[in-house]
Amino acid sequence: MYSIKRFCAFIPFAFYASHCFSQQPVSLRELLVQVERHAPALLTDAAAVRIRQTQVDATAYNWLPSLKLSYQADIGTNNNLPGGYFSYGIVPGNSRVQTDANASTLLTDLGIAAFSWEICNFGAYAAQRNVASSDMEIEQARLSLSRYKLQAATIDNYLRLCQLQELLTVQVNNIARNEEIKRSIEALATAGVRAGVDTSIAEAELSKATLNYIDLHNMLRRTQLQLSALSGLDTGRLIADTAVIRQFPELLPPIDNWSADAANNPFVLPFELSYKNSLNRESMVRRSYNPKITLDAAAWSRGSSLTPTGDFRPLPTGFGFERNNYLVGVGFVYNIFDLKRKQLQLRVQKATTDYVARQLQEQRSALSLQLNSINADLATCIQRLQLIPLQLEAANAAYRQKLALYRNGLTDILELNAAINLLYRAETDAILARYKYSETLLQRVVTEGRLQELVNLL
Repeated sequence: MYSIKRFCAFIPFAFYASHCFSQQPVSLRELLVQVERHAPALLTDAAAVRIRQTQVDATAYNWLPSLKLSYQADIGTNNNLPGGYFSYGIVPGNSRVQTDANASTLLTDLGIAAFSWEICNFGAYAAQRNVASSDMEIEQARLSLSRYKLQAATIDNYLRLCQLQELLTVQVNNIARNEEIKRSIEALATAGVRAGVDTSIAEAELSKATLNYIDLHNMLRRTQLQLSALSGLDTGRLIADTAVIRQFPELLPPIDNWSADAANNPFVLPFELSYKNSLNRESMVRRSYNPKITLDAAAWSRGSSLTPTGDFRPLPTGFGFERNNYLVGVGFVYNIFDLKRKQLQLRVQKATTDYVARQLQEQRSALSLQLNSINADLATCIQRLQLIPLQLEAANAAYRQKLALYRNGLTDILELNAAINLLYRAETDAILARYKYSETLLQRVVTEGRLQELVNLL
């Protein structure tokens, strides 16, 4: 005889024990906390935020002055003639002009300390800091969006787990009903009241119910594996509290006057911050071409084997400083052609700003469309839930009547199986309708950007 106990032998023991012996379920709140700690995607996005933070810290020190120390010792000739030149990094001889050519070798040394500080660039430093800060804000918004999506996916999978557990319970009841009918048919067939073919039909229906259970159990295991990968919890612990699927609608925030344009919507915020970042970059372009006021100072010492009168002394006399000088000044620098460069760069950045603004508007429109679609689905779900009790009541009555008629020999096995399948479908439809309603409400909360309100209520 194909009993329930024999059937359960084919089910993995971990789930069978949790299903049959009511293992303590993991709460949705606990699962969300574990996902927050363990999810690899959040760890990666958090590292990206840290990169942006270090860039902000680095930009804050762009104002630091320049202080360069240098020393050199050179050997060569100094056979000089008058005339101007562009040095291109090489300074030719700098002694007085020689009336006669003299290719004697001389040795010189030079020590320089040069200081330069851009004390005013009319807001360029502030613009750089603003851009770096807005870059970090965008990265933080992306991290928040990743966390938000992960929370939504976790709650949705948890509801899915509840649904599958309830469907498995319904399937167990369906198997039990088929098992009971099969035993009744076997007794009637042994007594000669029923034909033996009814036993075969009942066996086929029981096998079909068993296969459905196996398929549902496989779907549940896959959902458990997904949640395990996100949370790091063992799949054996991932048993959901099925009361959540019934209480879930009451946990959700009120839905009156909802709008996809709510402030700080995680789906919109990255686009808003990108638009702000582009405006900051426009400001940085303007200010980067502003005039610059610098404070410059230098001190240097020099020695040479060539005397001021033009006499070439022994080379060793070139070591050691003989003359000391300093220079302090304030400089003003502005490149007139930067006006055109600024105009061109601003044109590019303004086009980027316009593109980002269109992306922002597109995202808002997409969310509004999605919200309208969810509202339509929600109305359908409510209508379905209103009809489910009638369907269940009718299916139960039909099953009880057909079972009584069959036992009294007034109907056949096919009509009884049809009544069983009708009841099974009504029970599964009730679960699927509740889940669809909860899922649609969750989608509305997620789209509106109010998921944190739900998490705070858990």
